Amino acid sequence: MAGQSNVAPVIIKRKKIIKASGHHGGAWKVAYADFVTAMMAFFMLMWLLGATTEKQRKGVADYFSPTLPIHQVSGGGSGALGGDSIFSEKTMSQSGTGASTKHPTESESGTAAAEQDRQAMQAVDKKLTALGGESMTMQQLLRHVTTRVTDEGLVIEIFDLPDVSLFATDTAEPTVALRGITDLLAEVLALAENRIAVEGHVRSYPITLIDNPSWDLSATRAQVMRGLLGTAGLAEKRISRISGHADREPVTADPTALRNNRLEVILLRRDR
Repeated sequence: MAGQSNVAPVIIKRKKIIKASGHHGGAWKVAYADFVTAMMAFFMLMWLLGATTEKQRKGVADYFSPTLPIHQVSGGGSGALGGDSIFSEKTMSQSGTGASTKHPTESESGTAAAEQDRQAMQAVDKKLTALGGESMTMQQLLRHVTTRVTDEGLVIEIFDLPDVSLFATDTAEPTVALRGITDLLAEVLALAENRIAVEGHVRSYPITLIDNPSWDLSATRAQVMRGLLGTAGLAEKRISRISGHADREPVTADPTALRNNRLEVILLRRDR
C-alpha cells in the first residue's frame, strides 16, 4: 500500500465544446432592398399618373416599347466592290435583280412608302408630345387630344371635356380651345406631306327629338375644322375628304356621353 501511494494519479479532462450558431446570411437584406425599390417605383408611377396628361403618358409608354427601324440601304462605299450590285441601271438582270432606288421594283416601292408613312406618323406624334411640355397652356389644350395608329393612318382625336367643349353647345361655333388646338395641329402636320381626312362625330340625342341634328351637326363641325386648319396654314390640297358620322360610332358604352363629341384628323397612309 505504501508503494502504491508514490504513483501519480491519472487525471482525465473532459472539455465541452459548444459550437456557435451558424451565420444567418444577408438574404433578408436583399429582400428588403427589393421591397424598397418596388415601393419607390410604385410611388413614382402614382406621381406620373397624377402629374401628366393622357398624351404625355402615351409618350412614356412608347419610350419603354421602342420600335426597331429597318433601313432599306446597308452600309458600303461607292465604286467597285463598294456595295453596289454588279448589275447597272441599264443592264438589269431578267429577274429584276439590279433595280435600285432610281428604278425600284414594285415590292421595294411599297416597302419604301410604308417606311415613309411610319416616319411621318412618328414625327407628328412625337412633336405633339413635345408641345405638351412647353407650357401650361399647351398642356391644357392637349388634354383634349389623343392619337392612335390604324390601317388608315395616324388618327388624331380631339374631344370634349366636362369643363371645356370644342364647340358651343349643339352648334358648330368653335370655342377658343378648338382654335388653339387647330393652330397646334397645323404646326405638327406640316412635318409630313401625307393627305388628310377630317371626320366629325357627336353624341346621341334623346330619341324623343322629332328632328335629329346629328348628321348635319357632325358634318358641319368637320367642315369648320377643315376651314380652321386652312386658316392656320394647312394647304387646301392636302385635304382628301370631309365626312360626318353623326352618333353612329360612339367610343363609350353610353352613346350620350360627352366624350363622343369629337373630331378626328387622320394623317392618311400613301395608299389610302
